Amino acid sequence: MKTIIYIDGFNFYYRAVKNTKYKWLDFKALFLKLLSANNQIVHIKYFTALVSGKQNPNKPVKQQTYIRALQSYIPEIQIYYGHFLTHEVYAPLADSKSNNKKVKIIKTEEKGSDVNLAVHLINDAWLNKFDCAVIVSNDSDLAEAMKLVRNHHPDKVLGLVMPGEGHPSKELMKQANFVKRIRRGILKDSQLPNPIPETNITKPIDW
Repeated sequence: MKTIIYIDGFNFYYRAVKNTKYKWLDFKALFLKLLSANNQIVHIKYFTALVSGKQNPNKPVKQQTYIRALQSYIPEIQIYYGHFLTHEVYAPLADSKSNNKKVKIIKTEEKGSDVNLAVHLINDAWLNKFDCAVIVSNDSDLAEAMKLVRNHHPDKVLGLVMPGEGHPSKELMKQANFVKRIRRGILKDSQLPNPIPETNITKPIDW
């Protein structure tokens, strides 16, 4: 089965690899282990946004190093960018007995990745680019896109891969033909080489 993998980058990062030693992840190796031998991976679509260096200038350097490593080592990978919006808003204090007590906070939101993923999933289905699509996320906002693919392309297989702990989204599970979970052991066994062969790209020291 021609298989395309759609990775919700920030959902994956915060649920699966943040605060672990496994951020230097080889997505192709991971899904070759996780999926059936019948799945021929033709594309791995990674949806993310470039982080800001305002609070920590090392963050964007690490992220861009990792993206370069993926692009250098995995020919099937394609990167698609959303963006961050940062603005000041007033929000109530969690421990305040009065709802009127509010403080000004800086709110940062990652925008575009879930929409980009949904659009690519539907478009690739119409263009008959896959027999099997694997959605790597636990964001229930993607359920409608999966539902449209199932309704209009009933011959196509939809997989849901749950990053990290917790319960998979019921809305996403309803639309999936199969559900798998990414556990720590498979992350450990699916790391990129360090350095990346034939490059000077190396894993950040504190990763």
